[in-house]
Amino acid sequence: MRIKFLLIGCALFTVQVAYGANTAPAKVITKSGTEQSADVGATLPPPAVVEPSADPQQQIAEIDSVVAVVNDDVITRHELDERVQEVVRQLQKQDTPLPAADVLEKQILERMITDMLQQQYARENGVRVDDTQLNLAITRIAQQNSFPSLAAFRAKLEAEGVDYKKFREEIRGEIIATRLREREVESKLIISEGEVDNYLANKARIGSAGEEFHLAHILVVVPEQASAEKIQAARERAGQALAKLKDGADFAQVTAGVSDAKDALKGGDLGWRSGDSIPPLFLNELQSMKPGETSEVLRSPSGFHILRLLEKRSGNAPVVVTQTHARHILLKTSEIVPEAEAQKSIMEIKQRIEAGADFAELAKRYSQDGSAQQGGDLDWLSPGQTVPEFEEAMNKLQPGQMGVVQSQFGWHLIQVLERRNTDVSTQQKRQQARIAIGTFKSDELYQDWLRQLRDRAFIEYRLEKSK
Repeated sequence: MRIKFLLIGCALFTVQVAYGANTAPAKVITKSGTEQSADVGATLPPPAVVEPSADPQQQIAEIDSVVAVVNDDVITRHELDERVQEVVRQLQKQDTPLPAADVLEKQILERMITDMLQQQYARENGVRVDDTQLNLAITRIAQQNSFPSLAAFRAKLEAEGVDYKKFREEIRGEIIATRLREREVESKLIISEGEVDNYLANKARIGSAGEEFHLAHILVVVPEQASAEKIQAARERAGQALAKLKDGADFAQVTAGVSDAKDALKGGDLGWRSGDSIPPLFLNELQSMKPGETSEVLRSPSGFHILRLLEKRSGNAPVVVTQTHARHILLKTSEIVPEAEAQKSIMEIKQRIEAGADFAELAKRYSQDGSAQQGGDLDWLSPGQTVPEFEEAMNKLQPGQMGVVQSQFGWHLIQVLERRNTDVSTQQKRQQARIAIGTFKSDELYQDWLRQLRDRAFIEYRLEKSK
Protein backbone atom coordinates (compact mmCIF):
# COMPACT_ATOMS: atom_id res chain seq x y z
CA MET A 1 0.00 0.00 0.00
CA ARG A 2 1.30 3.44 -0.89
CA ILE A 3 0.20 6.19 1.49
CA LYS A 4 -0.11 9.67 -0.04
CA PHE A 5 2.31 11.50 2.20
CA LEU A 6 6.02 11.62 2.85
CA LEU A 7 7.08 10.64 6.33
CA ILE A 8 9.68 13.09 7.54
CA GLY A 9 10.76 11.32 10.70
CA CYS A 10 10.44 12.66 14.23
CA ALA A 11 13.07 12.80 16.92
CA LEU A 12 13.37 10.45 19.84
CA PHE A 13 16.02 11.21 22.42
CA THR A 14 17.84 8.83 24.70
CA VAL A 15 20.80 9.63 26.91
CA GLN A 16 23.29 6.81 27.01
CA VAL A 17 26.75 6.46 28.61
CA ALA A 18 29.86 4.75 27.24
CA TYR A 19 32.96 3.93 29.16
CA GLY A 20 36.10 1.91 28.76
CA ALA A 21 39.19 1.69 30.89
CA ASN A 22 39.41 5.48 31.36
CA THR A 23 39.15 6.83 34.87
CA ALA A 24 37.76 10.27 33.86
CA PRO A 25 34.03 10.85 34.17
CA ALA A 26 32.12 10.58 30.90
CA LYS A 27 30.28 13.63 29.58
CA VAL A 28 26.62 13.23 28.70
CA ILE A 29 25.18 15.77 26.27
CA THR A 30 21.56 16.47 27.05
CA LYS A 31 18.79 17.62 24.70
CA SER A 32 19.44 21.25 25.60
CA GLY A 33 23.08 20.91 24.60
CA THR A 34 24.49 21.12 28.13
CA GLU A 35 26.97 18.66 29.54
CA GLN A 36 26.62 16.65 32.71
CA SER A 37 29.23 14.41 34.33
CA ALA A 38 28.52 10.73 34.62
CA ASP A 39 30.83 9.07 37.11
CA VAL A 40 31.55 5.66 35.73
CA GLY A 41 34.14 4.67 38.31
CA ALA A 42 37.93 4.49 38.29
CA THR A 43 38.64 0.78 38.49
CA LEU A 44 36.43 -0.72 35.84
CA PRO A 45 38.13 -3.41 33.71
CA PRO A 46 38.22 -3.10 29.91
CA PRO A 47 34.88 -3.85 28.22
CA ALA A 48 36.24 -7.01 26.64
CA VAL A 49 36.46 -8.79 30.02
CA VAL A 50 33.27 -7.45 31.59
CA GLU A 51 30.72 -10.19 32.09
CA PRO A 52 27.30 -9.28 30.64
CA SER A 53 24.79 -8.35 33.30
CA ALA A 54 21.32 -9.76 33.55
CA ASP A 55 20.11 -6.38 34.81
CA PRO A 56 19.26 -4.07 31.84
CA GLN A 57 19.99 -1.07 34.07
CA GLN A 58 23.65 -2.14 34.17
CA GLN A 59 24.08 -2.72 30.42
CA ILE A 60 26.84 -0.78 28.65
CA ALA A 61 25.38 1.95 26.39
CA GLU A 62 26.70 4.71 24.18
CA ILE A 63 26.83 8.50 24.43
CA ASP A 64 24.33 10.28 22.17
CA SER A 65 26.43 13.07 20.69
CA VAL A 66 25.32 16.33 19.08
CA VAL A 67 25.60 16.65 15.28
CA ALA A 68 24.34 20.24 14.97
CA VAL A 69 23.43 23.20 17.17
CA VAL A 70 20.57 25.30 15.81
CA ASN A 71 20.10 28.46 17.88
CA ASP A 72 19.05 27.14 21.31
CA ASP A 73 18.23 23.61 20.13
CA VAL A 74 20.36 20.65 19.11
CA ILE A 75 20.09 17.73 16.71
CA THR A 76 21.56 14.54 18.14
CA ARG A 77 23.28 11.62 16.45
CA HIS A 78 20.40 9.38 17.50
CA GLU A 79 17.86 11.70 15.85
CA LEU A 80 19.89 11.91 12.65
CA ASP A 81 20.45 8.15 12.47
CA GLU A 82 16.75 7.54 13.01
CA ARG A 83 15.83 9.96 10.21
CA VAL A 84 18.43 8.42 7.87
CA GLN A 85 17.00 4.95 8.50
CA GLU A 86 13.50 6.20 7.73
CA VAL A 87 14.59 7.85 4.48
CA VAL A 88 16.55 4.77 3.42
CA ARG A 89 13.42 2.66 3.92
CA GLN A 90 11.44 5.11 1.78
CA LEU A 91 14.01 5.12 -1.02
CA GLN A 92 14.18 1.33 -0.98
CA LYS A 93 10.38 1.09 -1.23
CA GLN A 94 10.57 3.40 -4.25
CA ASP A 95 13.36 1.24 -5.76
CA THR A 96 15.58 4.35 -5.81
CA PRO A 97 19.33 3.60 -5.76
CA LEU A 98 20.86 4.99 -2.59
CA PRO A 99 23.43 7.80 -2.82
CA ALA A 100 26.67 7.51 -0.87
CA ALA A 101 25.96 7.21 2.86
CA ASP A 102 27.85 10.37 3.83
CA VAL A 103 26.17 12.41 1.06
CA LEU A 104 22.70 11.25 2.11
CA GLU A 105 23.47 11.94 5.76
CA LYS A 106 24.51 15.52 5.04
CA GLN A 107 21.44 16.10 2.86
CA ILE A 108 19.12 14.84 5.58
CA LEU A 109 20.87 16.92 8.24
CA GLU A 110 20.32 20.06 6.16
CA ARG A 111 16.60 19.27 5.92
CA MET A 112 16.41 18.66 9.66
CA ILE A 113 18.04 22.03 10.29
CA THR A 114 15.56 23.77 7.98
CA ASP A 115 12.63 21.99 9.67
CA MET A 116 13.92 22.98 13.13
CA LEU A 117 14.35 26.63 12.10
CA GLN A 118 10.76 26.75 10.89
CA GLN A 119 9.47 25.15 14.08
CA GLN A 120 11.44 27.68 16.16
CA TYR A 121 10.08 30.57 14.11
CA ALA A 122 6.54 29.22 14.48
CA ARG A 123 6.86 29.05 18.29
CA GLU A 124 8.25 32.57 18.46
CA ASN A 125 5.39 33.95 16.35
CA GLY A 126 2.48 32.02 17.84
CA VAL A 127 1.84 29.76 14.84
CA ARG A 128 0.46 26.51 16.20
CA VAL A 129 -1.80 23.59 15.33
CA ASP A 130 -4.03 22.28 18.12
CA ASP A 131 -5.21 18.69 18.42
CA THR A 132 -8.63 19.41 16.87
CA GLN A 133 -7.06 20.81 13.72
CA LEU A 134 -4.55 17.97 13.65
CA ASN A 135 -7.27 15.33 13.94
CA LEU A 136 -9.13 16.98 11.07
CA ALA A 137 -6.04 16.83 8.86
CA ILE A 138 -5.27 13.19 9.69
CA THR A 139 -8.89 12.20 9.07
CA ARG A 140 -8.62 13.81 5.63
CA ILE A 141 -5.43 11.83 4.91
CA ALA A 142 -7.22 8.62 5.92
CA GLN A 143 -10.13 9.44 3.59
CA GLN A 144 -7.78 10.25 0.70
CA ASN A 145 -6.23 6.82 1.15
CA SER A 146 -9.67 5.13 1.14
CA PHE A 147 -9.74 4.05 4.78
CA PRO A 148 -13.25 3.70 6.26
CA SER A 149 -12.22 5.24 9.59
CA LEU A 150 -9.37 6.90 11.44
CA ALA A 151 -9.03 3.77 13.60
CA ALA A 152 -8.49 1.60 10.53
CA PHE A 153 -5.89 4.04 9.21
CA ARG A 154 -4.04 4.02 12.53
CA ALA A 155 -4.11 0.23 12.67
CA LYS A 156 -2.59 0.02 9.17
CA LEU A 157 0.20 2.43 10.08
CA GLU A 158 1.05 0.54 13.26
CA ALA A 159 0.98 -2.77 11.37
CA GLU A 160 3.65 -1.33 9.05
CA GLY A 161 5.80 -0.34 12.03
CA VAL A 162 4.94 3.38 12.06
CA ASP A 163 4.79 4.99 15.51
CA TYR A 164 1.40 6.75 15.49
CA LYS A 165 2.37 9.43 18.01
CA LYS A 166 5.43 10.31 15.96
CA PHE A 167 3.32 10.31 12.81
CA ARG A 168 0.91 12.81 14.36
CA GLU A 169 3.75 15.17 15.27
CA GLU A 170 5.20 14.88 11.76
CA ILE A 171 1.87 15.91 10.25
CA ARG A 172 1.60 18.75 12.78
CA GLY A 173 5.03 19.96 11.65
CA GLU A 174 4.02 19.83 7.98
CA ILE A 175 0.86 21.85 8.66
CA ILE A 176 2.86 24.45 10.59
CA ALA A 177 5.35 24.73 7.71
CA THR A 178 2.44 25.22 5.28
CA ARG A 179 0.94 27.93 7.47
CA LEU A 180 4.28 29.70 7.73
CA ARG A 181 4.54 29.70 3.94
CA GLU A 182 1.02 31.11 3.63
CA ARG A 183 1.71 33.79 6.23
CA GLU A 184 5.25 34.81 5.30
CA VAL A 185 5.12 34.36 1.52
CA GLU A 186 1.78 33.77 -0.16
CA SER A 187 -0.15 36.43 1.77
CA LYS A 188 2.38 39.02 0.54
CA LEU A 189 2.31 38.08 -3.15
CA ILE A 190 1.36 40.88 -5.53
CA ILE A 191 0.51 40.01 -9.13
CA SER A 192 -0.18 42.92 -11.48
CA GLU A 193 -2.44 42.91 -14.51
CA GLY A 194 0.66 43.68 -16.59
CA GLU A 195 2.26 40.43 -15.42
CA VAL A 196 -0.87 38.53 -16.44
CA ASP A 197 -0.88 40.21 -19.89
CA ASN A 198 2.80 39.39 -20.45
CA TYR A 199 2.31 35.82 -19.29
CA LEU A 200 -0.58 35.19 -21.68
CA ALA A 201 1.27 36.86 -24.56
CA ASN A 202 4.36 34.71 -23.95
CA LYS A 203 2.22 31.61 -23.74
CA ALA A 204 0.60 32.41 -27.09
CA ARG A 205 3.99 33.20 -28.67
CA ILE A 206 5.59 29.86 -27.82
CA GLY A 207 2.41 27.91 -28.54
CA SER A 208 2.20 26.12 -25.21
CA ALA A 209 -1.58 26.27 -24.87
CA GLY A 210 -2.96 23.05 -23.45
CA GLU A 211 0.37 21.26 -23.06
CA GLU A 212 1.19 19.38 -19.88
CA PHE A 213 4.58 18.14 -18.73
CA HIS A 214 5.58 15.43 -16.25
CA LEU A 215 8.80 16.75 -14.74
CA ALA A 216 11.56 15.92 -12.31
CA HIS A 217 14.16 18.44 -11.23
CA ILE A 218 17.30 19.13 -9.26
CA LEU A 219 17.77 22.46 -7.45
CA VAL A 220 21.06 23.74 -6.06
CA VAL A 221 20.19 26.77 -3.95
CA VAL A 222 22.28 29.94 -4.07
CA PRO A 223 22.25 31.80 -0.72
CA GLU A 224 20.87 35.32 -0.67
CA GLN A 225 23.58 37.94 -1.34
CA ALA A 226 26.02 35.12 -1.98
CA SER A 227 29.62 35.92 -2.83
CA ALA A 228 31.03 35.16 -6.25
CA GLU A 229 32.85 32.16 -4.73
CA LYS A 230 29.62 30.67 -3.30
CA ILE A 231 27.78 31.19 -6.60
CA GLN A 232 30.59 29.47 -8.45
CA ALA A 233 30.60 26.60 -5.93
CA ALA A 234 26.85 26.10 -6.46
CA ARG A 235 27.33 26.24 -10.24
CA GLU A 236 30.05 23.59 -10.04
CA ARG A 237 27.90 21.39 -7.81
CA ALA A 238 25.07 21.54 -10.37
CA GLY A 239 27.56 20.91 -13.18
CA GLN A 240 28.91 17.83 -11.43
CA ALA A 241 25.36 16.51 -11.02
CA LEU A 242 24.68 17.04 -14.73
CA ALA A 243 27.93 15.26 -15.63
CA LYS A 244 26.85 12.24 -13.58
CA LEU A 245 23.48 12.20 -15.36
CA LYS A 246 25.15 12.37 -18.78
CA ASP A 247 27.31 9.41 -17.74
CA GLY A 248 24.14 7.41 -17.11
CA ALA A 249 23.63 7.85 -13.36
CA ASP A 250 20.10 7.35 -12.02
CA PHE A 251 18.26 10.69 -11.83
CA ALA A 252 16.51 9.91 -8.53
CA GLN A 253 19.79 8.82 -6.95
CA VAL A 254 21.61 11.99 -8.03
CA THR A 255 18.68 14.09 -6.86
CA ALA A 256 18.65 12.50 -3.40
CA GLY A 257 22.33 13.28 -2.98
CA VAL A 258 22.48 16.77 -4.52
CA SER A 259 19.16 18.60 -4.71
CA ASP A 260 18.21 21.17 -2.08
CA ALA A 261 14.52 20.99 -3.04
CA LYS A 262 12.02 19.58 -0.56
CA ASP A 263 11.04 16.82 -3.01
CA ALA A 264 14.65 15.60 -3.41
CA LEU A 265 14.02 12.37 -1.52
CA LYS A 266 11.11 11.60 -3.85
CA GLY A 267 13.43 11.66 -6.84
CA GLY A 268 12.66 15.31 -7.53
CA ASP A 269 9.36 14.28 -9.16
CA LEU A 270 7.15 17.35 -9.67
CA GLY A 271 4.26 15.38 -11.16
CA TRP A 272 2.24 16.70 -14.09
CA ARG A 273 2.45 20.47 -14.60
CA SER A 274 0.45 22.46 -17.14
CA GLY A 275 2.32 24.99 -19.24
CA ASP A 276 0.44 27.63 -17.25
CA SER A 277 2.20 26.66 -14.03
CA ILE A 278 5.77 26.47 -15.36
CA PRO A 279 8.04 29.54 -15.33
CA PRO A 280 8.82 30.87 -18.84
CA LEU A 281 12.53 30.13 -18.30
CA PHE A 282 11.77 26.43 -17.93
CA LEU A 283 8.95 26.33 -20.47
CA ASN A 284 11.19 27.68 -23.23
CA GLU A 285 13.68 24.90 -22.51
CA LEU A 286 10.99 22.19 -22.37
CA GLN A 287 9.62 23.12 -25.80
CA SER A 288 12.72 21.69 -27.47
CA MET A 289 13.03 18.60 -25.26
CA LYS A 290 11.70 15.09 -25.81
CA PRO A 291 10.52 12.72 -23.04
CA GLY A 292 13.52 11.19 -21.28
CA GLU A 293 15.84 14.10 -22.06
CA THR A 294 17.63 16.24 -19.49
CA SER A 295 18.18 19.98 -19.71
CA GLU A 296 21.44 21.83 -19.30
CA VAL A 297 22.00 23.71 -16.04
CA LEU A 298 19.50 26.60 -15.84
CA ARG A 299 19.95 29.69 -13.66
CA SER A 300 17.09 31.35 -11.76
CA PRO A 301 17.05 33.80 -8.83
CA SER A 302 16.83 30.87 -6.39
CA GLY A 303 19.75 28.90 -7.77
CA PHE A 304 20.71 26.37 -10.45
CA HIS A 305 18.22 23.87 -11.91
CA ILE A 306 18.36 20.69 -13.96
CA LEU A 307 15.12 19.45 -15.53
CA ARG A 308 14.21 15.94 -16.67
CA LEU A 309 11.19 15.70 -18.99
CA LEU A 310 9.54 12.38 -18.12
CA GLU A 311 6.36 12.65 -20.21
CA LYS A 312 4.47 15.19 -22.30
CA ARG A 313 0.84 15.33 -23.35
CA SER A 314 -1.69 17.64 -24.96
CA GLY A 315 -4.68 19.01 -23.11
CA ASN A 316 -6.40 20.94 -25.91
CA ALA A 317 -9.84 19.39 -25.47
CA PRO A 318 -12.50 21.88 -24.32
CA VAL A 319 -13.00 21.84 -20.56
CA VAL A 320 -16.46 22.49 -19.15
CA VAL A 321 -16.46 23.16 -15.42
CA THR A 322 -19.23 23.51 -12.88
CA GLN A 323 -19.00 26.86 -11.14
CA THR A 324 -20.71 27.73 -7.88
CA HIS A 325 -21.83 31.20 -6.83
CA ALA A 326 -21.46 31.18 -3.05
CA ARG A 327 -21.06 33.43 -0.05
CA HIS A 328 -19.73 32.72 3.41
CA ILE A 329 -19.07 33.99 6.91
CA LEU A 330 -15.71 33.10 8.46
CA LEU A 331 -14.91 33.06 12.18
CA LYS A 332 -11.21 32.52 12.81
CA THR A 333 -9.82 30.62 15.79
CA SER A 334 -6.93 31.82 17.93
CA GLU A 335 -5.51 31.70 21.44
CA ILE A 336 -8.29 34.09 22.45
CA VAL A 337 -11.08 32.40 20.45
CA PRO A 338 -10.83 28.58 20.89
CA GLU A 339 -12.33 26.05 18.47
CA ALA A 340 -15.42 25.33 20.56
CA GLU A 341 -16.31 28.99 20.97
CA ALA A 342 -15.93 29.74 17.25
CA GLN A 343 -18.07 26.72 16.36
CA LYS A 344 -20.79 27.78 18.81
CA SER A 345 -20.81 31.33 17.43
CA ILE A 346 -21.05 30.24 13.79
CA MET A 347 -23.99 27.95 14.63
CA GLU A 348 -25.74 30.85 16.39
CA ILE A 349 -25.30 33.01 13.28
CA LYS A 350 -26.74 30.21 11.14
CA GLN A 351 -29.79 29.98 13.40
CA ARG A 352 -30.33 33.75 13.19
CA ILE A 353 -30.29 33.62 9.37
CA GLU A 354 -32.69 30.68 9.36
CA ALA A 355 -34.95 32.77 11.59
CA GLY A 356 -35.01 35.60 9.02
CA ALA A 357 -31.83 37.66 9.58
CA ASP A 358 -30.04 38.99 6.48
CA PHE A 359 -26.96 36.92 5.52
CA ALA A 360 -25.12 39.86 3.94
CA GLU A 361 -25.61 42.13 6.95
CA LEU A 362 -24.34 39.50 9.38
CA ALA A 363 -21.37 38.81 7.09
CA LYS A 364 -20.45 42.51 7.14
CA ARG A 365 -20.71 42.55 10.92
CA TYR A 366 -19.05 39.25 11.90
CA SER A 367 -17.05 37.71 9.04
CA GLN A 368 -13.26 37.85 9.41
CA ASP A 369 -12.60 37.50 5.71
CA GLY A 370 -11.81 39.95 2.91
CA SER A 371 -15.23 39.27 1.41
CA ALA A 372 -17.04 40.70 4.46
CA GLN A 373 -17.65 44.13 2.88
CA GLN A 374 -19.34 42.40 -0.08
CA GLY A 375 -21.69 40.61 2.30
CA GLY A 376 -19.50 37.50 2.15
CA ASP A 377 -20.02 37.15 -1.62
CA LEU A 378 -17.26 35.02 -3.19
CA ASP A 379 -18.54 35.42 -6.77
CA TRP A 380 -18.35 32.42 -9.10
CA LEU A 381 -15.97 29.73 -7.86
CA SER A 382 -14.34 27.14 -10.10
CA PRO A 383 -13.03 23.77 -8.85
CA GLY A 384 -9.74 24.12 -6.99
CA GLN A 385 -10.16 27.79 -6.05
CA THR A 386 -10.89 27.08 -2.39
CA VAL A 387 -9.39 24.75 0.23
CA PRO A 388 -10.58 21.11 -0.05
CA GLU A 389 -12.77 21.15 3.09
CA PHE A 390 -14.63 24.25 1.91
CA GLU A 391 -15.09 22.97 -1.65
CA GLU A 392 -16.31 19.55 -0.50
CA ALA A 393 -18.88 21.06 1.86
CA MET A 394 -20.00 23.61 -0.76
CA ASN A 395 -20.47 20.96 -3.45
CA LYS A 396 -22.88 19.03 -1.19
CA LEU A 397 -25.21 22.03 -0.88
CA GLN A 398 -28.07 22.80 -3.22
CA PRO A 399 -28.79 26.43 -4.24
CA GLY A 400 -30.33 28.20 -1.26
CA GLN A 401 -28.93 25.77 1.32
CA MET A 402 -26.44 26.61 4.06
CA GLY A 403 -23.78 24.48 5.71
CA VAL A 404 -21.05 24.78 8.34
CA VAL A 405 -17.52 23.45 7.89
CA GLN A 406 -14.14 23.84 9.56
CA SER A 407 -10.99 24.51 7.55
CA GLN A 408 -7.45 25.57 8.41
CA PHE A 409 -8.70 29.18 8.48
CA GLY A 410 -11.50 28.66 11.01
CA TRP A 411 -15.24 27.96 10.90
CA HIS A 412 -17.24 28.82 7.76
CA LEU A 413 -20.95 29.27 7.24
CA ILE A 414 -21.47 28.66 3.51
CA GLN A 415 -24.53 29.47 1.43
CA VAL A 416 -24.80 28.36 -2.21
CA LEU A 417 -26.66 30.89 -4.35
CA GLU A 418 -26.59 29.28 -7.82
CA ARG A 419 -24.64 26.98 -10.14
CA ARG A 420 -23.72 26.89 -13.81
CA ASN A 421 -21.70 24.87 -16.33
CA THR A 422 -19.32 26.94 -18.38
CA ASP A 423 -16.42 26.56 -20.77
CA VAL A 424 -13.10 28.22 -19.97
CA SER A 425 -13.61 31.94 -20.56
CA THR A 426 -11.15 34.79 -21.02
CA GLN A 427 -11.70 35.71 -17.40
CA GLN A 428 -10.90 32.16 -16.31
CA LYS A 429 -7.79 32.07 -18.46
CA ARG A 430 -6.60 35.23 -16.74
CA GLN A 431 -7.37 33.67 -13.36
CA GLN A 432 -5.46 30.53 -14.32
CA ALA A 433 -2.56 32.71 -15.44
CA ARG A 434 -2.68 34.55 -12.13
CA ILE A 435 -2.59 31.25 -10.22
CA ALA A 436 0.31 30.02 -12.36
CA ILE A 437 2.30 33.22 -11.84
CA GLY A 438 1.58 33.02 -8.12
CA THR A 439 2.79 29.41 -8.00
CA PHE A 440 6.28 30.00 -9.33
CA LYS A 441 6.64 33.42 -7.66
CA SER A 442 5.68 31.75 -4.38
CA ASP A 443 8.34 29.06 -4.87
CA GLU A 444 11.02 31.70 -5.46
CA LEU A 445 9.95 33.82 -2.50
CA TYR A 446 9.71 30.81 -0.22
CA GLN A 447 13.28 29.80 -1.01
CA ASP A 448 14.34 33.41 -0.33
CA TRP A 449 12.55 33.34 3.02
CA LEU A 450 14.20 30.07 4.03
CA ARG A 451 17.61 31.47 3.11
CA GLN A 452 16.95 34.57 5.22
CA LEU A 453 15.86 32.33 8.11
CA ARG A 454 19.16 30.46 7.92
CA ASP A 455 21.19 33.65 7.54
CA ARG A 456 19.77 34.98 10.82
CA ALA A 457 20.30 31.74 12.71
CA PHE A 458 23.25 30.40 14.69
CA ILE A 459 24.14 27.02 13.21
CA GLU A 460 27.13 24.97 14.32
CA TYR A 461 27.93 21.68 12.60
CA ARG A 462 29.42 18.85 14.68
CA LEU A 463 28.75 16.00 12.30
CA GLU A 464 32.37 14.91 11.91
CA LYS A 465 33.00 15.15 15.66
CA SER A 466 30.00 12.92 16.41
CA LYS A 467 31.51 9.89 14.66
